Amino acid sequence: MAKSPKMTAKRRKRLPKSSFGVPSKRKYPLDTKGRARNALARVAQHGSSSQKAQVRKAVRRRYPSIAVGGRKQGKH
Repeated sequence: MAKSPKMTAKRRKRLPKSSFGVPSKRKYPLDTKGRARNALARVAQHGSSSQKAQVRKAVRRRYPSIAVGGRKQGKH
């Protein structure tokens, strides 16, 4: 898997709200598959139950091939 480009404050500010798992707080960037996987891990450790649901839904929508909640989405 290719490494995601380094996330700088400037790059993060340029991302649209839709590129975050929790858009209202601009938390958990989902601009790459690697960051989407990381967002799932981080929200599982530190997020509220509503944030966990938001991030899982956003990752499922944006990257259907990533397994979310133990289930792989997309074509079977």
